[in-house]
Amino acid sequence: MDFTYKKVPLAYSPVFSILIPSWNNLDYLKCAVNSIRKNSRYKHQIIVHVNEGKDGSEDWVLAQGDIGYTKSSQNAGVCYGFNAASHLAVADYLVFIDDDMYLCPDWDFFLLEEVKKQKDDKWCISGTMIEGFDKGNACVIGDKNYGTHPSEFDEAKFLSEYASYPKEDWNGSQWYPMVLPTFVYRAVGGLSVEFFPGMYSDPDFMIKLWHYGVRFYKGIGKSRVYHFASRSTGRVKRNDGRTEFILKWGLSSNTFFKNYLKIGPKFLGTLPEPEETFTLKFKKQIDRWKVKFKARPIDISR
Repeated sequence: MDFTYKKVPLAYSPVFSILIPSWNNLDYLKCAVNSIRKNSRYKHQIIVHVNEGKDGSEDWVLAQGDIGYTKSSQNAGVCYGFNAASHLAVADYLVFIDDDMYLCPDWDFFLLEEVKKQKDDKWCISGTMIEGFDKGNACVIGDKNYGTHPSEFDEAKFLSEYASYPKEDWNGSQWYPMVLPTFVYRAVGGLSVEFFPGMYSDPDFMIKLWHYGVRFYKGIGKSRVYHFASRSTGRVKRNDGRTEFILKWGLSSNTFFKNYLKIGPKFLGTLPEPEETFTLKFKKQIDRWKVKFKARPIDISR
């Protein structure tokens, strides 16, 4: 697999360096980039990682003139994609988004206002997704369908309604758009490429941040994006990220989210170290047992 890159000099100091991996998703990528240009209050650096680019994505990015990019000759997945793009970042803060997102007006203002409040130098902050299908996720404004493809996106109706949906700040930031200090991302080594093409790389990244000392994980209710959920992952062979996560960390992502990040609708502030109760220890043991006794192919050679 070959990697190439193109730097774009900037005549300004960007507030955020925005990283966008994209795998032959040109229509969505155009929509995402155009929403950044249209709806951002501040000037940012946009960096796209082009996976393959068989749909003209590379040509389109080159034609823009203001977008830096990295490219892999094959689909490198989101881990390599974000990591490669991050090397071109010049801002103090990185923002991670998917290419199938439309960023709402002042999405960046509300994130930056929260960033300015931080007294510690290690934190993780997310915006809030609006989706047409998700009804059970406490961190998402769900069941709000404005289209599943940019060609059918009812932008005018969405812009007239998106801010009216009530949503308080929530706990356990781990969804995109996500912002964190650039040095923190580099200090933990970015996303772990052993999770290629990407399933469970986000929970793995969150627990890496935890071990690095991050205890502030906050979702901002007013910073919003529309998520088309094009589901690029349906085109790839999925890695067994759940098993790999347990083998690596000794607990499941669900146990980590529930007992450490405490993901939920109410923001709890800086998180404490969880008490290692008998219940938590037993839950971790159950997680490990599930992997240990996972069904294996029968050896018929004996």
